[in-house]
Amino acid sequence: MVEGISHITWVVRDIARTGDMLAAVLGAQMVYDSGARGFSLAPERFYTLGGVWLCVMQGEGQPAPAYDHVAFHVAEGALDELERRVRAAGLTVRPPRPRVAGEGRSLYFYDFDNHLIELHTGTLAARLMRYGAEAR
Repeated sequence: MVEGISHITWVVRDIARTGDMLAAVLGAQMVYDSGARGFSLAPERFYTLGGVWLCVMQGEGQPAPAYDHVAFHVAEGALDELERRVRAAGLTVRPPRPRVAGEGRSLYFYDFDNHLIELHTGTLAARLMRYGAEAR
């Protein structure tokens, strides 16, 4: 039975640059660097962020931006500072989608390899309540 997310892997052109962005912008902590060892398909680094295991692996990256994304929950009071960090890092901010009151605020941005990352202040429970839906 599925118990939750094990990890998220992004294939990126430059694992050091992406790792620097994860640490400086989001506060991720690097916990492993494969260096020259070849345990996987390519050099990789592991990070922890909000209790989530992130893996960045050397490769081609995404060819073009898309809307597939990973969303990290952040406190409402932290979103403006995080946006400042994202912009200071030179990352591309995507305009937000239309929102209705009560579903939280979001900041969408692309990493250097076209992976879309969302920083979101809402929760599933709040969104279901706002949409008038019941959990199924």
